[in-house]
Amino acid sequence: MSQTIHAPLQSPLHQPRQKIGRAQWMTLIAAFLGWMFDGMEMGIFPLVGRPALRDMLGLNNEADVSRWFGYAIAVFLIGAALGGVAFGWLGDRIGRVRAMTFSVLVYSLFTGACYFATEPWHLAVLRFLAALGMGGEWSLGVALVMESWPGMARPLLAGAIGAASNVGFLLIGLLTHQFPVDETNWRWVMLAGAAPALLTFFIRIFVPESEQWKTAVEQRESSPLSEVFGPELRKSTLLAIAFGSIALIGTWGSVQWIPTWIDKSVGGAQPEAKSVVGMLAAAGAIVGCFAGALLGGRIGRRPVYFGLCLLSLGLCTYLFRYLTEYDTQLLVVVFLVGAVTAAFYGWLPLYLPELFPTRVRATGQGLSFNFGRILAAIGAMATGQLVAVFNNDYARAGATISLVYIAGLILIWFAPETKGKPLPD
Repeated sequence: MSQTIHAPLQSPLHQPRQKIGRAQWMTLIAAFLGWMFDGMEMGIFPLVGRPALRDMLGLNNEADVSRWFGYAIAVFLIGAALGGVAFGWLGDRIGRVRAMTFSVLVYSLFTGACYFATEPWHLAVLRFLAALGMGGEWSLGVALVMESWPGMARPLLAGAIGAASNVGFLLIGLLTHQFPVDETNWRWVMLAGAAPALLTFFIRIFVPESEQWKTAVEQRESSPLSEVFGPELRKSTLLAIAFGSIALIGTWGSVQWIPTWIDKSVGGAQPEAKSVVGMLAAAGAIVGCFAGALLGGRIGRRPVYFGLCLLSLGLCTYLFRYLTEYDTQLLVVVFLVGAVTAAFYGWLPLYLPELFPTRVRATGQGLSFNFGRILAAIGAMATGQLVAVFNNDYARAGATISLVYIAGLILIWFAPETKGKPLPD
């Protein structure tokens, strides 16, 4: 029998005390593991993509490698966007737990199938299919946890969920640092990506369905997609899309290219370099996700988002424009860049659930966060093109894409402040 403790009253809202027991812990563990494995899957390609493409295209064909690298990231992001909408809708229709089970199975099996890719387009197609499941898992896990735990715990939970993916990034970085990936051995990393399929058994056996969702669908039938774009929620949906897009464009159009930039800069002389910067960025991101969520809970959602955009803009500009040597200073700044640019992923699972009622929450979150991946896909393709325009200068391309944070400095002041308010019913 699990021990039960009581959460304090949510002053000044004075909500009833809620119990924290086995069901809540199983929900949190499943969501954390699901998003951690998501992070591992997402972290695989920045480390494996260049060796894989060099193996398929030829070791000296850098222009085509960067172009296909951009394409592969782009189709992955588009797949995640479509998966976020599809699985979010499914979660609002058949329940969070069943939909999350399907999403984990999809991203695991198709990542493992990349082992068999022999052409760049094979890799792109399989990454697209895997991304469908990854995009869905985020919105479902966030909705399930936020609906199951007391409101006072939301900032800490948001930080944990945001940090989970970066734990996955760190783990894959540690693994590939211990066993450096090159053109001869990249396939085994892809094959290992099928392992999270085992998580589906845990989810189905131990994780209960959201009681808040069951109550909401009994009280009122909803049409999730039409409702999130209806007159009551349209503004919130569009702003949420913008906030997710800014963070994702910065990550996928700029920060995710850091290992590739470093790999090219050291000219293959230090094959472990890309793993080192990947691990440092992931370690910084774990810290940043907790900081973004906890500061958002204490200071307020709007000022924290503004601060994260300002810091991200400044640090990315400094990294890409002024640091040219692979040395201690660069590694420290990579850690800081990882922290501030990933802090959005602690802030987003705190803020997005507060914009949508329960009956459409998974759809609203999935659409808002993952639609940003389509714009991020455009950013990733633009980075690939900019690399070519800038004579294979990854740093200059990354600095250009980082200007997207300027939009966040402005847009956040048009959004509602939700600090201290309960999740909408």
